[in-house]
This record gives sequence, C-alpha cells and structure tokens, in this order.
Amino acid sequence: MSTLPKEVLRSIIVDGGLKTSDDVHEYLKELFKDTLQEMLEAELDLKLGYEKHDRQGKETDNRRNGHTKKKVKSKYGVVDINVPRDRNGEFEPTVIPKNKRNISGIEEQIISLYARGMSTRDIHDQINDIYGIEVSAEMVSKITDKILPQIKEWQSHPVDSMYPFVFMDAIHFKVRENNQVVSKAAYVVLGVNKEGLKEILGIWIGENETSKFWLSVLNSLKNRGLKEVMIFSVDGLNGFKQALEATYPNSEMQRCIIHQIRSTLKYVPFKDRKSFAKDLKTIYQVADETKGYEALMEVSEKWGKKYPHAIRSWENNWDVLSTFFKYSQEIRKIIYTTNIIESLHRQYRKVTKTKTVFPTDESLEKILYLASKNVSKKWSRRYDNWDIIVNQLSIIYGERFTNYL
Repeated sequence: MSTLPKEVLRSIIVDGGLKTSDDVHEYLKELFKDTLQEMLEAELDLKLGYEKHDRQGKETDNRRNGHTKKKVKSKYGVVDINVPRDRNGEFEPTVIPKNKRNISGIEEQIISLYARGMSTRDIHDQINDIYGIEVSAEMVSKITDKILPQIKEWQSHPVDSMYPFVFMDAIHFKVRENNQVVSKAAYVVLGVNKEGLKEILGIWIGENETSKFWLSVLNSLKNRGLKEVMIFSVDGLNGFKQALEATYPNSEMQRCIIHQIRSTLKYVPFKDRKSFAKDLKTIYQVADETKGYEALMEVSEKWGKKYPHAIRSWENNWDVLSTFFKYSQEIRKIIYTTNIIESLHRQYRKVTKTKTVFPTDESLEKILYLASKNVSKKWSRRYDNWDIIVNQLSIIYGERFTNYL
C-alpha cells in the first residue's frame, strides 16, 4: 500500500522531472533537507512561544538571532542546513543536537561492514557509492575504536555461577608487534549454560600457554562469578591441567579426541596413516574405559615399536583422554571433542580472511568481538536431549549441579 496517494506521487514525478533512480535520490535528498529545516524552525517556534514574523502574543524577551550554517552527514549524503539561533543562546535543537554532524547511522554501518570482514578499501568504496562520503582507513579505525570500551566491559561482565560444560581452544593470527610480524593466539572460552545454550565467555590474546597464564584465565572467570564447572573440554593446552587443579579441583577434564588424533598422525608417514587412524577408532568407539584401554594396548602392540612417540602420547594422557567413557552417549557427543569451538573458529576465519596481518592486538580484538556478537545472535537452539542430559548430570553430580538449577 502506497504511503501517498497515486495522484500526489505522479505530481511529484512530473513537477520534479524525475526520470531515473538518481533523480529520485536527489529529489529525496532535497526533500529531506527541507524537512529538517522546517523541523528546526518549528522547534524554535515552540521554544520561543511564537511563530516567525508574529508580532503579537510574545511572552518572552528572547528573540530569533539569525542562523548558523552546518554540514551534516545523512543517508542522502552531505546536507547543508541553517540552524536557527536565539538571542539568549538557550535553544537546544533535538532534531540535530549541537556538535552532532552525523545523523545517518554511518558509524553503525561502518562497524557492521567491519564486523563482516570487509577491508578498509571496500568499506571506503561502499560508503562512498551509497552516501557520497569519503571514509579513510584512519577514520574506519577511529570509528571502530569506539567499541573498545564495550570489549573491556564484555571481557569482565558477570557470568553464570555454573556451566555444565566449558570448552577452550586457540586460533592463531599474524599481528604486527615492535615492527615485526608475529604469530599470536586468541584463546577462546565457550560455555554451555544450564539451559543448554552456548555462550562465549571470553577471548584472551597473545599469551603463551603456561600454567601461570591458564591460572589467570580461570581466576578471571572465578572473579566474574563462575563457581562450578562439571567438565572442561580442551585441546592439548600446556599447563592447563595444573591450573585447573588449583582453581576448580572438582571439575573433570576431557582432552579433545579429534585434536589428539591429528597430533598423533603427524608422527605417522602417509603410507601408514590411513591404517593407523582406523586402528585408533577402536580405542574411542567402544562402550567403556576398560575396553578402550585394552584397545589402546592392542594398538600399542601393533604400532608401538614403529611409532613409539605417537603411542606414548595416548598412554601419557590417558587420564584426560578417557574421561568421556564415564558418561552416556548424549553427554559423550558434547564433550569428547572441541568441535563446538572449531565451528566458531570457522566464523572467525571467514571475517578475517582479508586481513593477512593485524596492525595491533586491539585491531584483532575488535573484529573477534564483533564476530562473536554476530555469531551469538544465532545461538537460540539448545542441545538435543537436553532434558535427559540435565537429569543425568543431576544424578552424577548431585547438589554441585542441582543447587544452581
């Protein structure tokens, strides 16, 4: 349904000489400008209590005092307007507040484009094509810097008291530091809350994997309100086990089976890799830990002499590789791998693929934060069979779990 009668629209087309979409855009720009101007004049009329040129009924000594020229950025490009003034300097327009020169939402547009991984050149071209406004790389950086306080707040925001499952993994990026390009890790912590929904709890950039680093991460989560975690599912993070024992000693730790397999196969030549991987499946696809360990011994007997380092990794880490055997298939599917974070990492790679090197840690933080917010909006579906999982966790962990439901 048209917002204006058809005859009015046709009159506008004829009187305005509108023949192309550009003509329409230019017409709307002028209409927008005139409307803004009238709104400003009407605001001052209301403030003074009388209309322009009205010589009667004046109940104030305040008077109009000319206009101030102002350029503002709008969805129709740069618009020149004349802001009316009053003699006493009391007029504060609400249509275009003082010191505001952007009424287009362009800043939000730039942040949105940046969050999708667009380069500063592409952002410049798109904003220029749509609004006729030049946006330099420095301006994009300055505008996106406005979200830095949000990132700081997000990194320290309170979290739930209990998460049944918490996942941790790292993704690496190139960052410029001290005039050199170095590889830095972004350590992502993701939780599954008591409703069965995913939450990104935080991202830490650039630290080395040590027990001291992981202790600081876990203490940060503790200080933000996290009291109980049933199971931590992690990649082979150096020093994490020691830090976990010092902060959440009652929590279980599951080392990601998929990462373990990938790590193991690095030490196996291509000619034996397929056969070796097939034998590894016999370890983690059985019913319980006893059968799993027996399968490990059989694989060790077959391959141990040929590839001792590959087998030794399974034997040395069996206590954290075998955790998932204690649980039902519903829980096993969730905890035996960090695929939940791998999926998130794919989204991060998607928005960072145009940026081979980040100029600073902050620039990397900005895009990961924005990507995280965009991804999180889609997480509205809880895990399958969540009611069954909650009942099982209630039986296994008792009050440690049920006190927080």
